[in-house]
Amino acid sequence: MSGSEMEERQRKRKLSNRESARRSRMRKQQHLQDLANQVAHLTKDNAEIVAQVEALSQHHQRLEAENGDLREQAERLERRMQSLSAVLRLAEDLGGVAMDEQGMLQRRREAFPSMGDDGGWFV
Repeated sequence: MSGSEMEERQRKRKLSNRESARRSRMRKQQHLQDLANQVAHLTKDNAEIVAQVEALSQHHQRLEAENGDLREQAERLERRMQSLSAVLRLAEDLGGVAMDEQGMLQRRREAFPSMGDDGGWFV
């Protein structure tokens, strides 16, 4: 091989190496850009999830408070029902008139025909 052929091969090799290095830098730059885009997307997704968790947490707290209120109301109604039952038993004992559950339902139907059997009255 002559000196000019060797120089030409060396020049082509250097040019090929430069081009390969340029492509490598471009791939690296594209990879970094892809990673930056992915970070931005994941950061946005994370912010949305955090907002959803906060909203659900507030909703849960409201439901817990409402549930507590309903439990208290149920306890008050239970105590009221027990009190009314005690009054009815006392009235039966004092009046000598025993009334069974069906009799009470029948009287309620006669007095309030539009209420039905589940009209909110305790028996």
